[in-house]
Amino acid sequence: MSKLSNIWVFSDIASRLPEIIAAGVALGEKVSAFVIGTEADINRAYSFGATHVYCLGDKDSQKITEDYSNTIAKVISSSTDTNTLMLLAANKRCKALASKLGVQLQAGVVNDVTEINIDNGICAKHMAYGGLAIAEEKINSPIAIMTLSSGVFEAQVADTNNTGEAVNVAFVEPKTPIKCIERRAKQGESVDLGKAKRVIGVGSGIGSKDNLQIASELSEIIGAELGCSRPIAETEKWMDRERYIGVSGVMLKPEIYLALGISGQIQHMVGALGSQTIFAVNKDKNAPIFQYVDYGIVGDINKVMPALINALKA
Repeated sequence: MSKLSNIWVFSDIASRLPEIIAAGVALGEKVSAFVIGTEADINRAYSFGATHVYCLGDKDSQKITEDYSNTIAKVISSSTDTNTLMLLAANKRCKALASKLGVQLQAGVVNDVTEINIDNGICAKHMAYGGLAIAEEKINSPIAIMTLSSGVFEAQVADTNNTGEAVNVAFVEPKTPIKCIERRAKQGESVDLGKAKRVIGVGSGIGSKDNLQIASELSEIIGAELGCSRPIAETEKWMDRERYIGVSGVMLKPEIYLALGISGQIQHMVGALGSQTIFAVNKDKNAPIFQYVDYGIVGDINKVMPALINALKA
């Protein structure tokens, strides 16, 4: 596969940057990372494969991610690189930044990209129609911008001996800046289901919030993270939004996925089909999920879960 001369990368979430840099290494001859933070953050970018770092300054509690669009656009537009690509994490802030950069750089933008091909121009694949189809877009503008779904590229092992070229970039104030007056820690625990090796997903068949405790016990026994279908997170609000698996939630790539009381609508299964092995328990033998699984049990999950726990403990 041919490579582009330069790939620009950015993520406001530190845990996603190594994966974004890995994409840059795979697609570009050099990787130019925009970094907000200290010298340690710059060195971390080098360790994962960045060859050039553009330091946007220390973290400022009053700035939001989108405030850096003018600064980033100025750097990219002044570069001599042509037919280039910028990759960002596919989260809300980076998508907002991508949209602003798309206007400022007159660049085509594709969100939630699941595959990139540069053999015949810059092309990207992403889900369409709620996960019912995969769309492929070819970006014909000189600069292409994409937000990359989690798990598309695997981060390289950090090498602290890696070095590169660093440039301090002066902040360009937006014409109408949004000032962050206060930041509060989000309630609830942090989880990254996209990196989990084993995942248990619970759906409406769980019956009640109290039964989540049994699912949690089962997940601890097999060393799995606990996820859920959309109704559990957004309608019932029994679990955090970060644990919702599906087309507009988390895209899984675990070794094992166990779906408990999940009917298996396509919007959910799109987020689970990257699993190596899928198990499911549902009392409805005609549930759509049985079309996708490797192993299935027709039964009441509130009877099957205790039986599984007892068998595993034994």
